[in-house]
Amino acid sequence: MVATEASIDSPHKFTAHQKKVVFAAAIGNVVEWVDWGLYAVFVKLISQEFFPAGDSVASLLTTLGFFAIGFIMRPVGAAILGAYADKFGRKKGLILSISMMSGSALVMALTPSYAVIGVWATAILLLCRLVQGFSAGGEFGSSSALLVESAGKGRRAFAGSWQQVSVAGGTLIASFMGTTFTWFLSPESLLDWGWRLAFIVGAALGLIGIWLRVTVNETEAFIKHKPAVTSQVHPLKAMLVHHPKAALRVAGITIAGTLTYYIWLNYLPTYANITTGIPLKDAFLSQTISIAVFMVLLPFAGMLSDKIGRKKTLSAFAIGFILFSYPLLAMLNNNFWSLLFVQLVGIIFLLGYSCNCAAIMAEQFPPEVRATGIALPYALAVAIFGGTAPYITTWMHFNGFINYIWLYVAVAALISLIVYMCMPETNNADFE
Repeated sequence: MVATEASIDSPHKFTAHQKKVVFAAAIGNVVEWVDWGLYAVFVKLISQEFFPAGDSVASLLTTLGFFAIGFIMRPVGAAILGAYADKFGRKKGLILSISMMSGSALVMALTPSYAVIGVWATAILLLCRLVQGFSAGGEFGSSSALLVESAGKGRRAFAGSWQQVSVAGGTLIASFMGTTFTWFLSPESLLDWGWRLAFIVGAALGLIGIWLRVTVNETEAFIKHKPAVTSQVHPLKAMLVHHPKAALRVAGITIAGTLTYYIWLNYLPTYANITTGIPLKDAFLSQTISIAVFMVLLPFAGMLSDKIGRKKTLSAFAIGFILFSYPLLAMLNNNFWSLLFVQLVGIIFLLGYSCNCAAIMAEQFPPEVRATGIALPYALAVAIFGGTAPYITTWMHFNGFINYIWLYVAVAALISLIVYMCMPETNNADFE
């Protein structure tokens, strides 16, 4: 039984159905992003397992290149899985995406090293990252549409913030695994089997995510517009032809958000280890604490956006990184507390983007193209600016441009700030 239209429009509280949707979507999303985040957490170990011994810098850069290549498939997955979710339902799209993500994690865990099967190990790793990128591309649009369409009026950013809470939750679990394994396993055991065990656990969690997504009901917005969807042109074509400005706006909204997210919440521990020599166990502990704080604060930031608007909270995020990217990155040294401070300040700014992104992107499109409209331009921006961030920052460090990394971040924030200032406020706009 789906929620009634009246319950969906209620500004005061979530119905039992809405709570179930938020819970099921969020937990399933957590599992999806555990599998995705484990690669970033164990990237240094993976580089030693899937590439020939020798130049460790070249192997690390190649492994980070595979991280970026995975993002190339995100727009493809966004176009195909987004259209699938617009035609056949958010629920079916989400079940398909999590199955591919978890299956790929299991294959990576079981693939022999380069020393055993040679270049085939590298090829299998690449294939798995391409499949995971395809899955991730469809995940964001479908889960955002499901959450925001199930929210009451005046609660869309709060409901949508749980998409990012769950992404951070997946990253937190992956980070916790990294912290636990590096603290309690010897370097030899960690390289030999420890990181593989983490991927097996992530794949097993996928079964929980699939079960939760099977039990959730489809949104009323999709059911109401399904006749129009089945009779219209392909959702991708409809989005590109009838909503090109909205698609460009979503891409612009995403640029700074994805760049800072992947630097501050995913890659900063490895970056700090490479540039300052801080032990990985200390860096992962800092990351784990920061992500936990981020998760706790996100729903409150969503409430603030529902109260004062999308433009103000997004602009605060961008201005923060324009002004403080340089002093924050310059503060990094071989010290746990300085790294923790840098991460915490960054995630406070990042709240302004992450609490808004699902809701404001959903607010740009009608239901019949919503999943595609969210997923494709978002995935393109993430592929260009988010997926390449770890590679570019590492390359800049090893090629003498470390003092300009702050400028890379600040310019991206400035571009998105211009978009935020020019776009219409959608906080109180009509929504189906």
